[in-house]
This record gives sequence, structure tokens and C-alpha cells, in this order.
Amino acid sequence: MDGFISKYVREQKRYTKNEIKALFSFSEPETEQFIQRLKAYGVMKAVRNTPTQMELSDLLEDDVTVTDESAENGDCFYVFTYVGVLTLGNRIIKCHPKYISTDAEPDEQMKQVLKVLQRYGSKEQIVNMYNGDGQTSSFNLLAVILYLMDDYHQYGPYINTEDIVEVNGEGPILWEQTIDKGFTIISGNRPYYVDLYTSRTVDDEQDFFYRLHRSVVTECSRQLRDSGLLYLFDMVENELSEEMVEDFGDIDHILYRLQSELNIQFNTRKQLVLKTLYAYIANRRALAENQGISMYGTTTFHTVWEDVCAEVFSNKLNHQLRHLPLPNGLADGFRATDRLIDVIQKPKWIGVTADGTSFIKSADETLIPDLINLCEIDGVFTFIIFDAKYYCLQLEQGKPLRGQPGVGDITKQYLYQLAYKDFIERNGIHAVKNCFLMPTEQQEIQICGTASMEILDRLGLQQIQIRKLPAERMYQLYLTRRTMNVSDLAL
Repeated sequence: MDGFISKYVREQKRYTKNEIKALFSFSEPETEQFIQRLKAYGVMKAVRNTPTQMELSDLLEDDVTVTDESAENGDCFYVFTYVGVLTLGNRIIKCHPKYISTDAEPDEQMKQVLKVLQRYGSKEQIVNMYNGDGQTSSFNLLAVILYLMDDYHQYGPYINTEDIVEVNGEGPILWEQTIDKGFTIISGNRPYYVDLYTSRTVDDEQDFFYRLHRSVVTECSRQLRDSGLLYLFDMVENELSEEMVEDFGDIDHILYRLQSELNIQFNTRKQLVLKTLYAYIANRRALAENQGISMYGTTTFHTVWEDVCAEVFSNKLNHQLRHLPLPNGLADGFRATDRLIDVIQKPKWIGVTADGTSFIKSADETLIPDLINLCEIDGVFTFIIFDAKYYCLQLEQGKPLRGQPGVGDITKQYLYQLAYKDFIERNGIHAVKNCFLMPTEQQEIQICGTASMEILDRLGLQQIQIRKLPAERMYQLYLTRRTMNVSDLAL
């Protein structure tokens, strides 16, 4: 694991094959293998090499092409569709979000993004644990290392205890042994014991698993340090042991000991530590030797941005109607236990039987807004429909419009208001606001303008306002579980 080459890449930026080759110091065959492996894991895609494609800031599904492996340089662009950290052999790829464009090595911003990913709890962090049959279908070394480091910081070493018996110790008295073995003096028909046998529990610091755990955590810490990831994941270096993993025997012996200990261990946390140690020991060498891929991140960062916005702006979509801060209480005709999402009607399908009788079937799915907020703005009770859009919008005088949401996104935003029109009017809500929320690396909230369609404006629906939000501030609120005042958006 020596000689790491660590590089930053920008999500959805277009790279040529030669740029990738130069960036990671690959040979031609290594470049091809690198690209194919990343494409297989879904973290890289190929798009057409056209001037129009080069100008796009967001990857459209229609633009994705399956290129022949023999395609020559310049035939296509390669795009990272991933936010997080990837390791491939001794190559470290740090993929930062697409809205970060002014800093080529955004360490501080990336540290915060990784914390957000951890808080979000992406299901894509695969830690394949030993499950008793010796089979591992997938293995993610980086996720395992991070788990072992974080677990050690929180709970300390895996340690077994030993119960010892002492004479006249400070622990609980063992009356059965005291009576059977002790010297007794009888006085006044009452027994007096000269020596009391007591018990005491001590930590066994010479235990095999205690020492192995500390050795593995030390090795993990060194790997993160040497690869430059210790700082990025905001972890403290652990130099806990001078013993090497090889000092505990060959791999088969260590795995046998771990399996045997797992069979008699019933503590949940200790079981998980043992399984993780098993996974690490079984795969630690194979990963580097076979150029295996390891990752910590997500290919769907837009869902992370949606979750951040939902928490920061107090999403009420799944709140029961009886718990909403309505100005006059819940109007008649609405069930108090329904959620706000339930107010939106589902599509109805009307069928006809052979004898001409009609029947109705309701669909399972319907329109689902990203988030809804209800609050007072300047004394006016307002129903706010937000849509978190992970886009890099360019809406500037003298420059072409690009990076904007599609027509479907705009029409749906209008339809959300239409779907809640009856609820809004009957519950005495005085105003409605519609807004797209997009991330920016800038430090202030940016008022960008509006998106609209005249044919829908005629229905009396609100145009969609556009706000770019400072991602750093949004993430800080998300990580500390705080909210932002909606009035800050100046809707």
C-alpha cells in the first residue's frame, strides 16, 4: 500500500482518456483497465465528445453512450458520477461535488461533505462482514477501515475479562468458598471467619484479540495517514501497538481464532468487531494485489442534497394534519390523522366490465413534492413548496442558459400547488410560495430569478423562485441538526 497517488476530480466534469492517463500516471493499458473498472461499478460514464456535451454541467441520461473498448482517444468524454472517495490499488480518487469549481483541491469542503455523507447514512457504504460460511461476495476495504477506526474511538479496544479469587480482597465476598476453605473461629455459638474469599474482575491485556484489535487499528491508521485520508476523514492517528498483524500467525490461524471466539461471544458490539476484523484480515492483501476497488460515497448525491434541504427547512410533508400550525385549526372534511402527503389525490383508473358497468381503481403512486413548509412570513401565513435541485444553473445576462431543470421539473412544481389548492383555501392560508433550492460554493444566499410557463401562470399559480444556497452553511446546519429561518430566503 505504499506510493499512493492521490488526486481530486470533479463530479460530472468531462475528462478525455489522455487527461485521465496523465492525471494518475497510467500507462495506456492501465488507463483502459481503470476506466472499465470504474464504469463497471457505476461511478464513471462515457458521453459523446461534442461541443454541446462539453458545455453541459449536468449529465443527462440521453447523453450516456456505451462506447466500444477499442474507441480511440477523443471519441468520447469520461465523467465521474460519484461524490466521495475511491481507492483503486495505490490510486486515491477524491470526487468532490460538481458545484465546487473555484478550488482544485477543496480539502476543507470535502471534509464537510464526507461528514454529511456519514450523517446521511448512505446505503452504498458496503461493509461485507463474515457471516459464518466463509463467503464474501463483495468487500469494501475503505468502509471497513473507517468502521474499525470510528468504533475504536467510541468504544475502545476489544477486551476480555478474567475473574480471579482473592483472599481478603475488596470485591464481593464468595461465601461458599469462604465457608468451605476458610479457618473458622466459633465464639458465642457464632462463626467468625479469619479470611474472606473475594472475587474481582480484571481486564486481560495479554488476550490475543485485545492485542490483535489494537494492531489492526494501528495498521488502519497508518494506511489512512499514508494515503492522505486521515486528515480528510477528520480522524486522529492511532499508534496503539508495535505488533504487526503477521506476528499473530498466518492468515488461516488468525481467521480460525476469530471464528472460534465469535462462536462463544454473545455481546453484540464485540460480535460486530470480530466480524469486521475477520473481513479485514481475510481481504487486506488481496485488495492491493488484485487492484480491487474500495469506496466511501454515493452515486446519487442529489438525494443527499434533498435530505439536507428537508431537514434544514423543517419538512412537514409527512406530518399529520392535526400537528400542522394552521392559522384556524384543521378545516372540516380533512382527517386529522392523514399526513400532508395524503392530501394529494392519486390517479384514478376507470374500467368497464363486459356488461358495461364501470369501476374505479386508484393508483399506488402520485405526485410527491420534495418538501413543504408552513410558516408566517412578515405576518402572513404562507404555504411554501420547495424543490431541492442538485443543479449548477447558469442564469446570467450575456451568457447562454444552461444547467437548468427540465420542463417536467417546472410543470410538476406548478402541479404541486394545484394539488394543494383546495387544502390551502379551506384552511385559511393566505399566501403560497414556490421555490427551487440549488447548492453553491458561495457564502451568501443568491436570489437568481424565477422559472415560469405562461400557460400555467394563467391558472393563478405562483411562478417558481430560484435560490442558490451556500452549501457549507447548509451542511453545518444539517450536521448540528439546526434549521434555517425561511425569511432568510426573501421569497
